[in-house]
Amino acid sequence: MIELHSSPTPNGQKVMIMLEETGLEWRHYDINIRLGEQFAPEYLKLSPNNKIPAIVDSDGPGGGPYTMMESGAILWYLGEKTGKFIPTDARKRYDTLQWLIFQMAHVGPMFGQANHFNNYAKEAIQYARDRYNNESVRLYRVLDNRLRDSAWLGCDEYTVADMAVYPWTKSHKDRGIDRGGYPHFMRWFEAMEARPAVQRNNKMAAEIRERMTKAAEGRQAINLYDTKDNAERLARGTRS
Repeated sequence: MIELHSSPTPNGQKVMIMLEETGLEWRHYDINIRLGEQFAPEYLKLSPNNKIPAIVDSDGPGGGPYTMMESGAILWYLGEKTGKFIPTDARKRYDTLQWLIFQMAHVGPMFGQANHFNNYAKEAIQYARDRYNNESVRLYRVLDNRLRDSAWLGCDEYTVADMAVYPWTKSHKDRGIDRGGYPHFMRWFEAMEARPAVQRNNKMAAEIRERMTKAAEGRQAINLYDTKDNAERLARGTRS
């Protein structure tokens, strides 16, 4: 049994997709990051960096529970655990690892910063908006170029690299990404959305958001982007 302690953000969804694809028995434990639940002492024992997602595998290596944080590492762990979606061929395996890390090092951070400065920053800082929006569009070009030469991101097989990137690209229309300028990306994106596990993920993500929104009614939200407050909450959550 896999416990997924998470929210349906892109990083949470990539693990949800993997769990649906593998057929592992799993359960979602809602962590509402807007309410600060990621700073609760019990959650910090699962994810010391106060980020989602985290998993608890009741049948971990050597038997017994095993806890993991970091979504990319979780994908790789689940792939090795099940023998699925990580190629056995050495070249394909390393290609897949490269593109998984590409998501973690570039797509996630840059798309996330663009979203922050477009929608949540207290001041409209044009330099920051231009920097991260332009970089996000550049990364779509990298994806399109790769998918011109490869059926899937990692290799000619569907892998954890595809699952990692997909949730981050759902808002591609907002950046003017379409079939005319990015035909290979769009071919891949449509292939992703045709997968039953991805469709189940998208339905579950909407249901989880609705459930969490209802549970949060009447409760005080935190300023998720106040890094000083985040540091203080982490200190309080780990104070012995």
